[in-house]
Amino acid sequence: MTDLFAASDLSQDAPRPLADKLRPAELAEVVGQDHLLGPDGALGRMLSKGQLSSIILWGPPGVGKTTIARLLAQETDLHFEAISAIFSGVKDLRAVFEAAQRRRDLGQGTLLFVDEIHRFNRAQQDGFLPYVEAGTVTLVGATTENPSFELNGALLSRCAVLVLNRIDAEGAETLLKRAEQETGTALPIDARARQALIDMADGDGRYLLNLAEQAFTFADPGTQLTVEQLSQALQKRAPAYDKNRDEHYNLISALHKSVRGSDPDAALYWFARMLEGGEDPLFIARRLVVMASEDISLADPTAMMVAGEAARAFERLGEPEGLIPLAHAVVHLATAPKSNASYIGLKRARAAARETGSLMPPKHILNAPTNMMKDQGYGDGYEYDHDADGSFSGQNYFPDGMDRVAFYTPKGLGREGPIAERLAKWRAIRKSRGEDT
Repeated sequence: MTDLFAASDLSQDAPRPLADKLRPAELAEVVGQDHLLGPDGALGRMLSKGQLSSIILWGPPGVGKTTIARLLAQETDLHFEAISAIFSGVKDLRAVFEAAQRRRDLGQGTLLFVDEIHRFNRAQQDGFLPYVEAGTVTLVGATTENPSFELNGALLSRCAVLVLNRIDAEGAETLLKRAEQETGTALPIDARARQALIDMADGDGRYLLNLAEQAFTFADPGTQLTVEQLSQALQKRAPAYDKNRDEHYNLISALHKSVRGSDPDAALYWFARMLEGGEDPLFIARRLVVMASEDISLADPTAMMVAGEAARAFERLGEPEGLIPLAHAVVHLATAPKSNASYIGLKRARAAARETGSLMPPKHILNAPTNMMKDQGYGDGYEYDHDADGSFSGQNYFPDGMDRVAFYTPKGLGREGPIAERLAKWRAIRKSRGEDT
């Protein structure tokens, strides 16, 4: 395999970042991905059988995607060829495939590592297919985006998608100990600052080592940085969040499900995560209105009012004060009684509407503004409900020939309890009139 340092005119003695110095030399040194690399992991089983197939490595930044690809080539004696979809075009791909074909003719296989593979367009992704199918290259693509959204189905069907984990606290500690061993010096930060450093990295091993390298640089000899000094010295980045991609949808889903699950603490956490990631609070406000209708509805009609007023308050106040009514709404929705009966009723009614087509309303509830319409029986027999006992006549309002369907079935929680009682009473009256089947 080509020596990467020689290929780049770099020697091992040239200045290198700490993260590069600590790059694993074998798969056993990779941190945090035992679920893939262990004996029972997908890659572990492939290597034990000597059958490495094309794969897509999906995971957040700094968890070892490039390193794993390079070491897979080393383990399988394949030529390692790396390209980036950001900088490569059709001409570059053609050159890579032609070189791989020449190597194959000479009995040498090629592992083609494509970083940010999701950045290739559909046509470029299709260009990989014949070379993957023919075995000219073993493709290892790396992506931080959901492959099912970003990659062609045809390409996905030829690759195994393997999910890499964020580096957890234990793995992060392992990396910091390796950094201390490499430098021969204990990291010059106290225990609380050490934990803060791990938190700042947000599961990104490469970023963690870069932060550690900065800490080595900033600390005065013989001193230890505190959390406050560390925060001032290091550039802290926001948690991984892309308002247009996976994290955007993952976090709003987490907020929605926490509200539905009546967990105000988790709901506030995901609300805060989205704010810290730079999400537009008005997007969150709109979603809160949806939650109020979809998951609470008539069990607590005030939920809709609270959500709507919170959105309007934010529009008037802006940040930071406008975030307080939004938090108020999050807590109100999470602690309210829940019912999706209206939402389910809408879905059932729409399905019935599609099935029944253009059935006319019964004539007794049609207006008759002309004599001809009166002659046709429009309005005949209509009973004005306000004049009926209890303001309920029990007439049929479904199309003639269509059976009644109970689209809305209240769950009886919160204010839906009295609603359920009224519906039961009205159902009995209809039944006595022969209108309820």
